[in-house]
Amino acid sequence: MKVLHLDSGIFIDQSVSRQLTRDILSQLKNNQETTVVYRDLVANPVDHLTAEELLAEDKPLINELVQELFDADTIIIGAPMYNFTIPTQLKAWIDRVLQAGVTFKYTEQGPQGLVKDKKVYIASGRGGIYSEGDMQALDHQESYLKQALSFIGITDVTVVRAEGMNMGDEPRQQGFEQASKEIAAI
Repeated sequence: MKVLHLDSGIFIDQSVSRQLTRDILSQLKNNQETTVVYRDLVANPVDHLTAEELLAEDKPLINELVQELFDADTIIIGAPMYNFTIPTQLKAWIDRVLQAGVTFKYTEQGPQGLVKDKKVYIASGRGGIYSEGDMQALDHQESYLKQALSFIGITDVTVVRAEGMNMGDEPRQQGFEQASKEIAAI
């Protein structure tokens, strides 16, 4: 199995999403032989997309990132929630891999994804509880990632979520316990 592992948590040593991606990868490695391409989007950031890069004939970084995506069987995305959405570092990666004519195409029936047969695990760390109740309307993190992936053809997405990380010791422990159960089930 070929895995593309992306981390985007800016708090390197304290990052919940980074811990979850490591645990997911460890679980996957227990089950089969695994080759990993790792991208730390904070330690080695991808610059924000510019018009010049998008319109250029030669797009080495875009081509490299898209090829990594196509080569992977499984993608693990560490995506903490910052201000109700994803980190800007992860958004810069998404802006590079959503490429018309490459990862999706426009048809008379609407957009069609061209990235097929991929499994994605989203490792979601959240300070509060956004998966239920009134706060659910503020979730522009998981919903955005699922929609962006679906747009390019990736619909087999599992979210491993650790919520309540900034709500005190007990909710934090409960959030980690729930995430650990979900990872054990992989």
